[in-house]
Amino acid sequence: MRDQSLRVHVKNLEQQGELLRITKEVDPHENLSAIGWKAYDRLGKSTLFTNLKGFDGWQVVNQVITDRRKWGIALGVETERLIPTLIERVRRPVKPVEVARATAPVKEVIKLGKDADLTKLPAMWTNVRDPGPYLASGMVIIKDPETGIRNMSIHRQQVLGPDRTGFLICPRHALRIYKMYQARKEPMPAAVVIGAHPALYYAAGFTSSYGLDEIEVAGGLLEDPIRLVKCETIDIEVPADAELVIEGEILPDAMTPEGPFGEASGTYAMEGSTEIFVVKAITHRRDPVFYGMQCGAPMTDTQSITGTCIETVVTDHLRNVEGGVDLRDVRCLGIAGLMAVVLKIRPRVEGQAKTALMAALSSPYMHPKLAIAVDEDIDASDLRQVFWSLTTRVDAAKDVIKLPQSRIWSLDNVSDIVPGMSAMYRIGCKWLIDATKPATAADRGRFDKAMPRNFETVALEDFLR
Repeated sequence: MRDQSLRVHVKNLEQQGELLRITKEVDPHENLSAIGWKAYDRLGKSTLFTNLKGFDGWQVVNQVITDRRKWGIALGVETERLIPTLIERVRRPVKPVEVARATAPVKEVIKLGKDADLTKLPAMWTNVRDPGPYLASGMVIIKDPETGIRNMSIHRQQVLGPDRTGFLICPRHALRIYKMYQARKEPMPAAVVIGAHPALYYAAGFTSSYGLDEIEVAGGLLEDPIRLVKCETIDIEVPADAELVIEGEILPDAMTPEGPFGEASGTYAMEGSTEIFVVKAITHRRDPVFYGMQCGAPMTDTQSITGTCIETVVTDHLRNVEGGVDLRDVRCLGIAGLMAVVLKIRPRVEGQAKTALMAALSSPYMHPKLAIAVDEDIDASDLRQVFWSLTTRVDAAKDVIKLPQSRIWSLDNVSDIVPGMSAMYRIGCKWLIDATKPATAADRGRFDKAMPRNFETVALEDFLR
């Protein structure tokens, strides 16, 4: 069975030169977030912090799955095979197995009652305008009270005190389950898992039909059953190899002020109110590694998790459009706050690129509002080439199309909130840009001569040895 921990992934990153080990003292409430963000932004590296002010015995890691290379290391696949592999493995879920407490590393330390103190965790104060530390990397496991079906999703939690946090619930599966508990006037049991194998984080960010167990999806990604263990105070099973689990419940009839928070859009989510999570127990490994998930200005793991899911789902979705679009690559631009996607395609007939773009904006993910199609000679991950294509292959009068009054992602602050609704419900304008060459051979000819690409036939590495 493959290792299912975060810490082994971190060791693999370090072994392959993808991680910086920071041994100087850092403060999770002052400068850790800034150091971690700059380490990736300037050097493309993950970070492991081993000397934390005020949190002896803890380590913090961040930016561990911020690009395709790091995802490839996590799943043991070549970078160019990442998206096809994700598509294949998501289709083959594997049921988890339950293990004894004695074999579960997450049970090495158990704290109950007042000993379960959130302020003793090195939660990051991530962005300047955040009101305090957040638990941003918590994968929350809950159960449908009627069927017992599990749901796992990522929720931000503002730390409000030793035993409680805010708990943001977006209008998706978790909210559907929470409303069931509200109707019963019962608190909703919830287990917050922090620090686990990246396959679990991908599964937690994966949008699927209601009732699909995300832990089975993670098992499919690892091609091994996820090891689960029973919680101490609630009837929920959690990954046995996790670094940390916070057990508790979400109150059915109480709200708390929350925010602002620097979100995946790269902008601040509005101040508002959220449900309340109350702690009952904390269990963790003896030498715990806290996963300080970076949020806010791109690029961070926050954009990467959702962006990689979008790339997978859109790629698979476009296989069914017009009997299959000749799709070469899909890139969700995390640096655009997840609101833009680039399709690298070879249109077979006129108009097909626009059909593909509309499909990309109608996938299970609402995040993208801008879709761009480029030709097979453009690297969809290279914004220099994408922007060159926009300026040399686009006639705005016919190649830029707007779709006004469309449902828009809730974090698109420029779009209007639906009257009488919360900021979770917005209406705005989606738009698509066809930056492909004409499909007809005669018209393509003049574009094919527009940019000599002979430099791509030379491997610079051959001359640097």
